[in-house]
Amino acid sequence: MVANHDIDITVRRGSVHALVGENGAGKSTLMKILYGMQKPDEGTITVEGEQVSFGSPADAIARGIGMVHQHFMLADNLTVLENIVLGAEKLHGIGSAARARIKEISESYGLNVQPDLLVEEIGVADRQRVEILKVLYRGARTLILDEPTAVLVPQEVEALFRNLRELKAEGLTVIFISHKLGEVLSVADDITVIRRGTTVASVVPAQTSARQLAELMVGSELPTPETRESTVTDEPMLGVRGLHLSGRDADGLLREVLADIGFTIHRGEVLGIAGVEGNGQAELVETIMGIRTPDGGTITLDGQDVSHEPTRRRREAGIAYIPEDRHRHGLLLNAPLWENRMLGHVTETPNSRGPLLTLSSAREDTRRIVEEYDVRTPGIEVTAASLSGGNQQKLIVGREMSHHPKVLIAAHPTRGVDVGAQAQIWDQIRHARREGLAVLLISADLDELIGLSDTLRVMYRGRLVAEADPATVTPEELGTAMTGAVTGRLSGPDGGDDNGPRLEKGEDR
Repeated sequence: MVANHDIDITVRRGSVHALVGENGAGKSTLMKILYGMQKPDEGTITVEGEQVSFGSPADAIARGIGMVHQHFMLADNLTVLENIVLGAEKLHGIGSAARARIKEISESYGLNVQPDLLVEEIGVADRQRVEILKVLYRGARTLILDEPTAVLVPQEVEALFRNLRELKAEGLTVIFISHKLGEVLSVADDITVIRRGTTVASVVPAQTSARQLAELMVGSELPTPETRESTVTDEPMLGVRGLHLSGRDADGLLREVLADIGFTIHRGEVLGIAGVEGNGQAELVETIMGIRTPDGGTITLDGQDVSHEPTRRRREAGIAYIPEDRHRHGLLLNAPLWENRMLGHVTETPNSRGPLLTLSSAREDTRRIVEEYDVRTPGIEVTAASLSGGNQQKLIVGREMSHHPKVLIAAHPTRGVDVGAQAQIWDQIRHARREGLAVLLISADLDELIGLSDTLRVMYRGRLVAEADPATVTPEELGTAMTGAVTGRLSGPDGGDDNGPRLEKGEDR
C-alpha cells in the first residue's frame, strides 16, 4: 500500500508547525521518514538548506531532529535516568554529570522529572515528560511531538504550551501532531493538513477554524460527545464499597493508593471519573478488573460479590474492558486481527466450545467486527501492528462490545484517535448505554467526560473528592478540582441525583 505520496511540507525555523489528519492519513509514516526510521522511495528532505538522507534515527539526531512518539519508546525495567542516557552515554556519561544535566533541563522547562524512579512505576503523563527530556538531552533543535497532549489535563496542556513557546523563543522548531483541533489553533504558527497520504492544505490559524480543519481532514463536521437524553435506571449494576489499596512508593514507604472508594453505577448510566494521571485511576480500574488485590472493600456486579473472583471470572460475568494503553494491555501487536479478537474472551463463544478453541468461528466474527465497527484493514490475517491507532482502538471496542457486557470499564477510549474514529466510539458507547450498559469512563479529555457522563466524580490522591453535574460544570471547574483546590459538589443542586452515582458513606465530600 502507498502510505505517503506527493507530500510537500515546509517548516520554518523557530516556529510551531502543526500536522493534522485522520488516523491512517500518513502522518506517522511521514514523521518516521523525517526521523530516519523509514526511507522514502522518492522525494527530497532538506535541513537548513542542505539536502539530507537519513539511514537511521542516529542520522536524524545528528542533524538536531528528535521525536517523541505517541506510544513511548521507553524500557519499563530501567530508571528514568537510564532511559534518558541509553544510547547517548558519550554525551555526559552515566553518573553525576548526566544526572546534573538531566536536572538542569528538567528545571529549565518545568518537566519535573525524577531520575531514580523506574519507568514502570510512573504514569503516562510522566513518561511523556521523560521522552521530551530524552530528546532535549540529545541536543535536538527540531522536536517532533506526536499527540503530546493526549494524556494531559487543561492545566498541564497550558504548561506544555508555555514550554513550547519557550523552546520557540530560543530558536527551536516544533512539529506538533494532534487530533485536538482547538489546541492546534491555539499553539501553532502554521498548519498542514494531510488526507489519504498527501498534503491537501496549508493554513494559518488566524484564517481557519476547528470546523474547517475537521472538514479538510475527514470531509465532515467536527463531532461532539453530547448525550442529551437520560437512560439512567434505578437498577444497580456495579457497586464499589470501601475500596482500599496500599502500595510502596519509590522510597519503599507504604502509602495509600486508594482510600475508601465507593460508588454505584446503574444500568444505562455513565459515571465519569476525572483526575490528573497518577491519582489512582489506573489502580482503581485494575482493582475492579481483578488485576490488583485490594486491602479491603467489596465489588459487586449485578448483585453478585466478585471481590475475590479472578479476572477471567469477572470477564465472563459481564465486565468489558478498554485499557488505557492499547499497545501494552489491549493487543498482541505481532498477532493477526482474529487472534486479537479472542483476547480476554478465550473461554466464550464464538472463540471456543467447551475445552476446544473454534478458530473458524473466531475468524468469521472478526470479519463481522471489521465491517460493523469500520476497522480499515486489508483483511483479518494482517497483524494488529499494521493498523493505525484509531483502527486498533475500534477493533478493541468491537471485541469488548461483542460479548453483550453488563459493565464497560473504558479508560481513555478515544486517546490518540482522529475525529472520525472518535465519533464512532462515542456512538458505540451511547448506543450501549441506551441498551442498558453501565459504563465507568475514565478520560483525560474533559469535553468527552462532560459530554458522555450522567454524573462526574473527581479523583485526587486516591480519593473521590468532588462530584459534578455534567449539565452545568465547565472544563475549567473540573480542571481546578483535579488539582485538589476544591472539593465537594462543584455545580448543580445540592446532593446527588436520585438515580445517579452518589457519595457513599465514609467518602470525602
